[in-house]
Amino acid sequence: MPDLSYPIGKFAAERDLSAGRRAELIAQIADAPARLRAAVNGLSPQQLDTPYRPQGWTVRQVVHHVPESHMNAYIRFKLALTESEPTIKPYEQQLWAELPDVPVTPVETSLALLDFLHQRWVIVLKGMAEGDWQRTFRHPELGIVRLDTNLALYAWHGRHHVAHITGLRERMGWNSGVAAGTR
Repeated sequence: MPDLSYPIGKFAAERDLSAGRRAELIAQIADAPARLRAAVNGLSPQQLDTPYRPQGWTVRQVVHHVPESHMNAYIRFKLALTESEPTIKPYEQQLWAELPDVPVTPVETSLALLDFLHQRWVIVLKGMAEGDWQRTFRHPELGIVRLDTNLALYAWHGRHHVAHITGLRERMGWNSGVAAGTR
């Protein structure tokens, strides 16, 4: 049985990325909103409130989590590009997923937020100079994080959560309406 927590495998850090590899990862970030939207296309409210794995988040929680996480990443990029090794503030993603706005906010709100956030983020990423990719921020728990590694992390992160949803759809037989290639 596949690992339902890590359907595409755990993140493997990448650094010193070639320009070609960075372009691939930026393309994955650019595609993430459409892939997430396709993954939830046609799901009923009951399906959105189904956990993607036992003791896991619901599909709705996952959809709201992705733009929250990616907003933090976007801000971390901007901080690292404008400050010398800034210390960033982590957040309690599990507690955010349990806040009262999550069950009542339409998933379309977070899907639209992700669309616009990624439009801005991709512009920043494509405009970065070669030396910018070695810039860093300090994560209180993870230590020094380079922007090239963070790019790889968030390209993986989008695919990771889409796979949570598409994997659930496959296991539950909810595949009508899912665009090809969302995994």
